[in-house]
Amino acid sequence: MAQRGRPKAALVLTGEEQDTLARWARRPKSPQSLALRSRIVLACAQGKTNQAVAAELRCAQATVGKWRSRFVAKRLTGLADEHRSGVPRTVTDDHVEAVVVKTLTEKPLDATHWSTRGMAKATGMSQPTVSRIWKAFGLKPWIDDTFKLSTDPLFVDKVRDIVALYMNPPERAAVVCVDEKTAVQALDRTQPVLPLLPHTPERHTHDYVRHGTIDLFAALNLANGVVIHQLTARHRAIEFRKFLDLIDTTVPVGLAVHVVLDNSSTHKTPSIQRWLIRHPRFEFHFTPTSSSWMNLVERWFGELTSKKLRRGTHRSVRELNNDIQNWITTWNQNPRPFVWTKTADEILDSIARYCTRINESRH
Repeated sequence: MAQRGRPKAALVLTGEEQDTLARWARRPKSPQSLALRSRIVLACAQGKTNQAVAAELRCAQATVGKWRSRFVAKRLTGLADEHRSGVPRTVTDDHVEAVVVKTLTEKPLDATHWSTRGMAKATGMSQPTVSRIWKAFGLKPWIDDTFKLSTDPLFVDKVRDIVALYMNPPERAAVVCVDEKTAVQALDRTQPVLPLLPHTPERHTHDYVRHGTIDLFAALNLANGVVIHQLTARHRAIEFRKFLDLIDTTVPVGLAVHVVLDNSSTHKTPSIQRWLIRHPRFEFHFTPTSSSWMNLVERWFGELTSKKLRRGTHRSVRELNNDIQNWITTWNQNPRPFVWTKTADEILDSIARYCTRINESRH
């Protein structure tokens, strides 16, 4: 029987096309649109009419005609969606540049930094558009940070000295990082702490009662992470000298002792200098001024603060003392040494880049 309508172009598949279309049609991860187009072409290749294929696959006859023609003209590549120009851009590169420049160089009259809504009002854009621009350029005006550059004239030499100790410690020697955590407060909340519950965090009052302070001397062994400590009521040179005696009795006699410490006045008094003369195996290595981040014991103090002190409650100095003692005992049962990874050159290069950025921001 003669076919009705315009004659259809012959649709003959190669073996490779047949296999590819069959795989696209049955593969679970194929887009549904691609799977349907593949089934349409496979059905048309069997000699079926557009009307019959549309009825079989439950789609419009015009859809079958479209993808039959596209396949005949472009083969497998014709089954992909063609590029669509979409709606013309309403936010141009100039608009984006204006938002970025305004964010970096200006401040609003009523605040110290821009908000997305404030910037949107100032530039005539929508708040989501400003938000997307800031996200694309990594701009977060609501966040600020602190910094302090060392003015130590021996900064470079001290950095190289301490990093060498960390990354290539001397043989038959112990490297200990020493510092004091001063005025640790015994704080108690004015009302009982409410415990953690499902969907409810632990709660405590914002105000507290002070019950005195205590000073903690700590020496972190670089090799094994063990901490030598001493709790005192004050942190004068005499307490520091007693702590050095404790380190001396703890570290095996046959080892030299390299002590990394800051420039506190209690570390440089005449009595400490005399102590060093009487104990020649000890050598002090001072961190640069304003560079406490180079002392690894500060990292350990951070662990103590976050895991024990910040949310702890203590009704007396004795209670605080016992709590710290127990926490350090637990730490030393399974010590975790901190590993220094930055070389001296990487540190100095990073600081040089930061100084360059600061200088450029002033012009």
